[in-house]
This record gives sequence, C-alpha cells and structure tokens, in this order.
Amino acid sequence: MKILFTGGGTGGHIVPIIAIVREIRKIQPKGSFQFFFLGPRDEFSQVLLSQEDIKVRHVLSGKIRRYGGWKNLLKNIFDVGVKTPLGVIQSLFQIFFISPDLIFSRGGFGSIPVVLAGKMLFSPIFLHESDVAPSLSNRFLSKLALEIFISFPKTEYFPLKKIIQVGNPIRKELLIGQKNEARELFKMTSQKPVILIQGGSQGAKRINDKILEVLPEMIKNFEIIHQCGEKNFRQLKMESKAIIDPELEKSYHLFPFLKEPELRNAYAVSDLIISRAGSGSIFEIAAVGKPAILIPLPEAAQNHQVQNAYAYAQNEAAIVLEETNFTSHFFLEKLKLLFSQPENMEKMSGAAAEFARPEAGKIIANYLIEYLK
Repeated sequence: MKILFTGGGTGGHIVPIIAIVREIRKIQPKGSFQFFFLGPRDEFSQVLLSQEDIKVRHVLSGKIRRYGGWKNLLKNIFDVGVKTPLGVIQSLFQIFFISPDLIFSRGGFGSIPVVLAGKMLFSPIFLHESDVAPSLSNRFLSKLALEIFISFPKTEYFPLKKIIQVGNPIRKELLIGQKNEARELFKMTSQKPVILIQGGSQGAKRINDKILEVLPEMIKNFEIIHQCGEKNFRQLKMESKAIIDPELEKSYHLFPFLKEPELRNAYAVSDLIISRAGSGSIFEIAAVGKPAILIPLPEAAQNHQVQNAYAYAQNEAAIVLEETNFTSHFFLEKLKLLFSQPENMEKMSGAAAEFARPEAGKIIANYLIEYLK
C-alpha cells in the first residue's frame, strides 16, 4: 500500500505527518506500507521526513501573499498563473508513477498542485485541518476531499457530513521525557522554576527581542530553555552574553532548534511554556499538561493563531498575550504573578490535560488503514 502525503512549507505541516506514519508502522509493523511526500522544496522538511524513511519528491507551488504592494501583487499573479499550473503538471507525472492508494493533505500552499493532480487521476483525497480558521488552501480543496479531519471542536467552514474531529497528531515520543534526564541534558544546577520558550520551527524574532529586554531580571528568578530559531541564534547568543551576569549564565540555555530528545525533556522539566499559537504547539503543550502563555503571531493567515489561542484558553489552560500587549515589563510581572499562585498553575495543568488529544495520530492511522482494506 502506498500513501502520498502533501502539505506546504513549515514544521507545523510536517510533524503531524511523521506522527501518523509512526502510528501506521506500529499498527502494521511488517512493512506493508510505503510512504511518500510530494510538495514544495524545504530543507527542514526534507531532513525530518527522510529520517522517517518517507520518500520525498518536490514540485513547484504558488503562494498567495496577503500583504499589500504592487510587487507582491505581481508575485501573486506569477505564482497563481505560472508556478501553480506548472506544479500541477509536475504532480501529474509524479502521482502517475507513484500510483498512491490515497493522498493525505495537511494543507498549505504547497498542497494545492498535488491535490488537484491527484483528483484528476482519481486518487482518494483526505484532508487534515489544524486550525480553528481553515487555510484558504483547505477551504478550496475541501470540495475534493472524501473526509476532513479537524483539530478544534469549533472549526469553521467545512460541511458537517465530511468532518471528523480528532485533534492535531503529535509525536507520542514527546510524552516520555524525564526530569532527571532533562536536568542532566541541560546541565541544570539551580532549583529555580523552569520556563521553556519556543517560537515554532522558524523561531519568533519579536518574542526573542522582548525576552532579551528582561532577560537579566528573568534569570534571577527562573531557569530558561529558549528555542530561538536557526536564523536568530548567533545574534541572540552574542547579545545575551553581553547582558547576562556571568554567574547567572548557567541558568540560560539557548538553542537554535530543539531536536526530539531535547524537546521531550524540555517539556518534562518545564513548569511553564511560552509559545506561539500554532496548532502543533498547542496540542503538544496540552498533551504534556503544562501551563502556558500563548503569544499568537498577528500576521498568521486567517488570523488563525489568535483564534487557536483563544479557543484553547477558553478552558483556562493558558493565558493569551497578544503582541500589542506584549511589553517586556508587563510580561515579567505576569510571570511573577503566575508563579506566586501555584494552585492556579495546577488548575491550568489539569485543564491542559483535559483538552489534550494524544491519540489523534493513532485515530487517523487506523482510519486510513481501514479505508485501504
């Protein structure tokens, strides 16, 4: 059996695919399935997928830029009128030779040529939508799908007869971190509360800049694990070193990107997580049962991070801090207030665990296997 995955552009699209593939292999360990990924070229995705023995192939894909200006207008016209049609032609050839038994799309601009070509070749199409507000690509492609898996209970737009609410697939391996192992891995020596700061697979420069403003004060009270993004790492390392008291440097652990063993242990040892509000991050935070401060990316398409954050915060598992209110000293006082109320932190942890859907990948895997029988 062959399953072709597609999706566009970021770790948020790729990590759930990995989670589903791992679950299929647990259910069918004898290797009766082959897995392929077809989408836009991206080094981060290429590395992660190849490590899971998923064969990766690339096609062109267009992108709609929602910010103004005549240059972006011209780019949009070129992408929609030239790159996407070429991507469909490339996808037709790739899908014809792969001959998948079904196509599973995670959405994003990179999925459009693949799903369109797959439909032309009569491949069954399944979609997964991570966010409360569906992407434009999934809104468009939903008409071609047999079933649509959704993450949040109030996901908009899709017809009820097509949707199955499962949550966002996470790698279950992230749930087995150990505090003792984490303290050794990160060389922790203090007994201060631990804060994990993460900005998604590409980092979050504006969050990094605000953290930097209060970092000397923060590490007096907290031990910090900070995933800052590959592009931001070198500059942030130099700037943080210049402002931190040398005696407190051991309380600040800066990483460009947390690999899976590091991330699961960071989750295990942390007392609070500060994060963007991508669906993948939210469902991982919920699964590990940690209190969180969510700082949604205001430019996210369809304002989906803001909607994700408030949908999650409804059950009081997290505090939402929008960027317009994200001043460094207000943020620092909010941290001190939270940690002065341990009973409230405990309630947030319980609410996170109630929201969690750690079996999402397994449910989707079983569904796909049953469909192919």
